[in-house]
Amino acid sequence: MATIKIKQTGSPIRRTSDQRATLIGLGLNKMHKVSELQDSPEVRGMIRKVQHMVEVVEG
Repeated sequence: MATIKIKQTGSPIRRTSDQRATLIGLGLNKMHKVSELQDSPEVRGMIRKVQHMVEVVEG
């Protein structure tokens, strides 16, 4: 199955608690950390929720 790499580019400071929980669910908790997850509709939805704080890394 395909995987997707996500990099945290924004800070969770002054964000809502559900956005912070989404970042933790994606395996991100510090700036510039990269997490590799299975590409699924659930993960895509989580990325969409915090799209202003993450970026998808190619490769």
